Amino acid sequence: MAIQTSSFTAAFFLAQSLVFASSYFASTLGVCFFPGPARRFLVWAAGLPYLLGWCALIAAVYLQASALKLAIAGGALIGFGSAGFYMAWQRLFASQKPAVGNRDLILGTVFAPIIYFALYLIPPAVTVFLIPSVFMPLFALSILIASRNTDLSQPMFENLPRQHAGSYLQTLKDYWRSAFCIGAFALSCGVIRAIAIESPEVGATVNMLSMASMLIVGVAFTATWQKKSLQLNISSAFRVVFPFVISAFVLLPILGKNYIAPFAGVLYALYDCAVVLMMIQCAQASRERSVNPVFIYGFFGGIVYMLHDAGYIMGIFVGDLNAFGSQSLTPIALLSIYLLALVYFVGQGGFKQALSPNRARAERIELIPTAAAPAKRNRPSASAETESTGERPLVDRISKQCILVKKHYKLSDREAEVMELIARGSTVARIAETLTVSENTIRTHSKRIYAKLDIHRKQELVDLVNSFDPRALR
Repeated sequence: MAIQTSSFTAAFFLAQSLVFASSYFASTLGVCFFPGPARRFLVWAAGLPYLLGWCALIAAVYLQASALKLAIAGGALIGFGSAGFYMAWQRLFASQKPAVGNRDLILGTVFAPIIYFALYLIPPAVTVFLIPSVFMPLFALSILIASRNTDLSQPMFENLPRQHAGSYLQTLKDYWRSAFCIGAFALSCGVIRAIAIESPEVGATVNMLSMASMLIVGVAFTATWQKKSLQLNISSAFRVVFPFVISAFVLLPILGKNYIAPFAGVLYALYDCAVVLMMIQCAQASRERSVNPVFIYGFFGGIVYMLHDAGYIMGIFVGDLNAFGSQSLTPIALLSIYLLALVYFVGQGGFKQALSPNRARAERIELIPTAAAPAKRNRPSASAETESTGERPLVDRISKQCILVKKHYKLSDREAEVMELIARGSTVARIAETLTVSENTIRTHSKRIYAKLDIHRKQELVDLVNSFDPRALR
């Protein structure tokens, strides 16, 4: 605690967060240009810098004249090593079956706060040495043991970005809004971290509150998931939480110093939960689109953590952080609200989405010209009408039957989509073209669908779909 001055802590977190976010973008590029190493679990490449980073922090305790330089070096090395471990974990979760991967990820989120609070039973001086000597080897060993059964022949590892550029680009197009929504939480946390950085005691309180909140949310989420299926939409969830976060920042200069720790704790708990959802969504994208898990997670995480860095840097330079007075908190609150609103606007599609003709039909103002419009000979197609009105087309018999099959056999959305196209007689090549994925991806989905439905041939699938009565759909 003696060396954790505001300059020491600020330098450490800045170096750590910048290298951490940059490593995510570098991982995405690495999949494109160095696909061979991206397939393997290079645990040593994460463990070695992580170990050296903690050694640098330990050295700072004894070499206080060089403490600031060691803080920067330690932060950079730990940031790089942490990103490497996250990539290895994400690759592992994504390669497992959805139920197993999601279960392990959520349970890990529950156990993390328990382990964190257990560390308070150990003297802090001992804890510093335990991280590089005990926990880091356990990280590496657990990943190495769990990854031994990983099937690297799965399409997510075989399909290279340069060979399936269309599939990869479509995935980024479909998921970038979710990344910006989580990035808004990251930006808020970056700002609040800059405020709390002034005092190590405040930082410790924030960590405890966020871990406690994350434990509660994790247990509740696990209990709910065991009883019934959950369908979450990150963009929709962000729209619900957004006004509460904005209101909390408005209260920041009013309630002052005593409000910072609980506000930051709850905010970081929401952020931690959002990061878990990010990992789940990226793993789902890898399985359903056969996109390399390092690629999509690197893209997602790069946006999120870079926005966190932006909030952290701006929070440091806005206002006088040497005092927790209202004069310093007011500009920080205003900056946070402005940045949140800007990220919210971009995350919802920006001007392109705002000016899109496919807006809610009930909200439109329609001005019909007095002059009669020339008659058109050809009536617009059903797809064109759907595009212009924003309404969904009518569901036919096969669609209704496939919805019933999906519910009965608990298929994923993408599996149900592929199943319906197979039932309609589409070939593998045609389905791959329609969904903008590779043919190997469709074959993998078909195997999973047949296994869940306990069938072996296409005709059996058609017969099974026809056996469901569409009138049962209410």
